[in-house]
Amino acid sequence: MSTADTARGEFASLLSVLRRRAGLSREELAHRAGVSVRALADMERGRTRGPQRRTVAALVAALAPAGAEAEALERAAAAGRPRPKQAPLAQAGLRLPRDVRDFTARQADLDRLRALAEDTDAGVPPVVLVTGQPGLGKTAFAVRAAHALADRYPDGRFAVDLRGTRADPAEPREVLGTLLRACGVAEAAVPQDTGGRADLFRTVVEDRRVLLLLDDAADEEQIRPLLPATGSALTLVTSRNALTGLEGAHRLALGLLRREESVALLGRIIGPDRVAAEAQAARDLTDLCGQLPLAVRIAAQRLAARPQERLAKLAALLADEERRLDVLRAGDLQVRAAFALSYGQLDPQARRVLRRSTLAAGPDFSPRTAALLAGTTLRQAERCAEELADRGLLLPDPAAERYRFHDLLRLFAAELLAEDDPAELARAQGETARWTLARAGAAALHFDPERPPVGDPDAATAPHGPEEARAWLEAERAQWLDALHRTLADGHHREVLDAAEAMHWFSDRVQHWEQWAEVFRCSVAAARALGSRRDEAVHLNYLAWAYNLCVHDPHAGLATAREALAAARETGDLLQAGWAHGYGAGALHRLGRAEEAVAGLEASAACHRENPAPQARLAELSTLNALGAQLRSMGRAEEALAVHRRGEELCRAGIPGQSADFLALFRAGTLHQLGQDLGELARWAEAEPLLRRALESFEAAGMTAWSEPARLDLGIALRRLGRGAEARTTLEAARRGLAEQNHPRRAEADRELTESTASGA
Repeated sequence: MSTADTARGEFASLLSVLRRRAGLSREELAHRAGVSVRALADMERGRTRGPQRRTVAALVAALAPAGAEAEALERAAAAGRPRPKQAPLAQAGLRLPRDVRDFTARQADLDRLRALAEDTDAGVPPVVLVTGQPGLGKTAFAVRAAHALADRYPDGRFAVDLRGTRADPAEPREVLGTLLRACGVAEAAVPQDTGGRADLFRTVVEDRRVLLLLDDAADEEQIRPLLPATGSALTLVTSRNALTGLEGAHRLALGLLRREESVALLGRIIGPDRVAAEAQAARDLTDLCGQLPLAVRIAAQRLAARPQERLAKLAALLADEERRLDVLRAGDLQVRAAFALSYGQLDPQARRVLRRSTLAAGPDFSPRTAALLAGTTLRQAERCAEELADRGLLLPDPAAERYRFHDLLRLFAAELLAEDDPAELARAQGETARWTLARAGAAALHFDPERPPVGDPDAATAPHGPEEARAWLEAERAQWLDALHRTLADGHHREVLDAAEAMHWFSDRVQHWEQWAEVFRCSVAAARALGSRRDEAVHLNYLAWAYNLCVHDPHAGLATAREALAAARETGDLLQAGWAHGYGAGALHRLGRAEEAVAGLEASAACHRENPAPQARLAELSTLNALGAQLRSMGRAEEALAVHRRGEELCRAGIPGQSADFLALFRAGTLHQLGQDLGELARWAEAEPLLRRALESFEAAGMTAWSEPARLDLGIALRRLGRGAEARTTLEAARRGLAEQNHPRRAEADRELTESTASGA
């Protein structure tokens, strides 16, 4: 009699004894244990091969035998379970694929995987899910890991292609049958149903050290039946999908290579000497491959097949975006083909979202932009974007609900726009631009002291308050700027003017954005297209401001201010004429033409004094501040102080129709000027409190373009007063803030801080 037959007899006899001792009929025990009466009868007659662990556990729970008897029952069941011999791996046909000789990098990920394999106290066999976008080398990584760990799994190393990216993914039942036969289970003993095969496979491997590589998984449903439940097996799963529903898996999300790793891979394939001879071309080439391992490997293998070809030549070919995907092919390896496998798995709506998202401006985009371009609802676009990210076709932002493309995937998806009707694409882009521009204008109005934030195209999702409005304007800067250009090109000139006008006050808060010159060039063009000389004067003045303060081009600033003055005079607009004189004076100051600058500012102040409108009082105040600053720069600090005292009187008098908070901001500007005047006169004790009050007001209003110069002046005053530690702290903060804005005074902050540190004061 075989060992299995003996075990079946022992199990049957012990089970029968325990049932009778408990005073239970077969029907009663079957009911309590959740098994059929027929199955229980077969077990007691010795007809059943060793029952599974969960069946024995259910019987023990129902019978409540002594601990030793429970163990004896399980031992007898285990001895009767099938223990087929391992089939030769060559016969099984499931050998690990050949390791890639020139595999490069990923050492940290390999170390983490090894640590998981060595953690024998986990209680359940580890499952490691390797995910990432197409072309990252997930299979190569898993194969390298399997070979590195092979010695730890002497009872079998199996690799199965699950065909997850193909039209006919492998069925779990089919895979289980192959694995069972590879483990030595006879064909006749393989159950017909998937559940039976899964149970038998888990039984076969639970006491074996087996490594299982499941490559290219389609989804969780395909994977779950293939996973061992107990024992020491290690399962490596690769998938282009995130498989977020897979419970208990350890996740390794592979990223792009670093540039030096890509160059190292290139060198391993074509030789280090060849890379060293064209080091910069090698770096450029990997950049053009987007540090995607598949693309780098294709480029390298192309070069390896052409030993005389220079790396710079291939880099030049790849620099042409229209040809890049055509060039990235070597034999049957193609970047485009790798992406196409994933694209083919998408439903029509997700495909459209992917394609049309390439039309978004800037490095990333929001689901709202994707929805507008694709003609879907926001909710549908959010679902599609999440799916595309899970499939590795989009890269999600770690902090915000925004997405971006890998460069090569963007090129691939943009090619597929040929599937869309050109007229429909143009319509979608136009509607997206006008929607985006309307939201941008409404958001910018949060900073306008004279108008409420109205006109948002979707009030339910509009930004609430200045903080949210600024966050949206910053995040979507590339998108709304592109929308401005497209709306202008489409002939919607009034919408362009309205948006630029709405942004006027907001632009003061972020003067370091060079794009303001672009914004106001568009609005000037729109005004001219409408034939409105008054609007042209307004927006030429905005443009002159941008040339002077944002892009630091005083020549363009002076020419534009003179154009604005001509338009203002033609329409009899005193306010715009005064602003034009002022912006022209600002340009003259930057050009070193000091006396002309003074004359221009005096002309500006005169225009505003003649104008009875309340707006002219604010303009006069701004002009007096600028005039005093000009006089101070010429060494005429006493005159400057007198001019700024006049401005202080205007602030005290108040301006009809203006809020206290708004006037406080202008008063802070005058305080800043007075503090600088007093500093120039070495009256530092008087200057310091004025500068501090100005800084506090600017900070409270979020006016960083104004607060950082005031912080610098405060630091200078503190240093002159001998308050060294406080001065250095203030100067360090000012240097950081000015550097972020690329402000002309950042060099002054560096110099003051250096001198303060050297002197200790």
